[in-house]
Amino acid sequence: MTDPGSLGAYLRARRQLVRPEDVGLPTMGRRRVEGLRREEVAMLAGISSDYYLRLEQGRNHNPSAQVLESLARVLRLDDAATAYLLGLAAHHQQRRRPRRHRPTTVPAGIRQLVASIGIPAFVESRHYDVLAANDLVTAISPNIRVGQNRLRAIFLDPAEAALCPDFEQARAGMVAGFRESAGADVDDPRFVQIVGELSLASERFRQLWARHDVHPRESWATVIHHPQVGELTLHKERLLISGANGLALTLHHTAPGTKDAEKLALLASLAAPMAPAHQAERKGRLPQSGAGL
Repeated sequence: MTDPGSLGAYLRARRQLVRPEDVGLPTMGRRRVEGLRREEVAMLAGISSDYYLRLEQGRNHNPSAQVLESLARVLRLDDAATAYLLGLAAHHQQRRRPRRHRPTTVPAGIRQLVASIGIPAFVESRHYDVLAANDLVTAISPNIRVGQNRLRAIFLDPAEAALCPDFEQARAGMVAGFRESAGADVDDPRFVQIVGELSLASERFRQLWARHDVHPRESWATVIHHPQVGELTLHKERLLISGANGLALTLHHTAPGTKDAEKLALLASLAAPMAPAHQAERKGRLPQSGAGL
């Protein structure tokens, strides 16, 4: 069987999520396929059915940007998903060799910022591995600590469901963010390892991953049910660290003068006496793949 590759798999997954009525096509009788048929996508994008079939089957690795943008319009992709589609095509055309996974180092200044900023903060890699975290963010969620992978935690640790009332939405958002972070680098060993492990361990992960949703995580709010301070609304900012190979700094904060701000201050006072073990960043290096995660 022809391997459709990442570009073909993405097109097929997104095609299956678009209903005929979404694009103005009539629906008559029972359809044997989910979403749009290949020939319907081709017609709406202004390309031949055979050409589109070759794209899905991985037999054409050189589609033009105009063709891809037409397909993005038909498949109702937003800006982030369109950029992801273009990136997949560019990856196929470049035919890069697979790269080895290398440990990632957190800049010393960022480590100091995380330790001293006074609000919950942590640094994670492109693979959602936690590389640095202060005591306050670990007090919010025990899974945000050095050596943990946040995607693994939200699918494999049942305690996460009790912490987050919008658990399913959080899972879906994290998977979409993880795919956006991976981009076209689908052969990266660490990405392959995480996706493979979770695909075996979690049916829900398999379902969400098969959707091929793409959504960057930059700024959002979340509600948690904390065992010590009760319901707490946190605003999160995820900032890419310049020149640091995809590392991101995530900050949690609350609106000043609110009950949430009071609860966060109380949690900070409770977390203050904790031993500094979590605050240590262990020289900012990840363990070897699979070790300690």
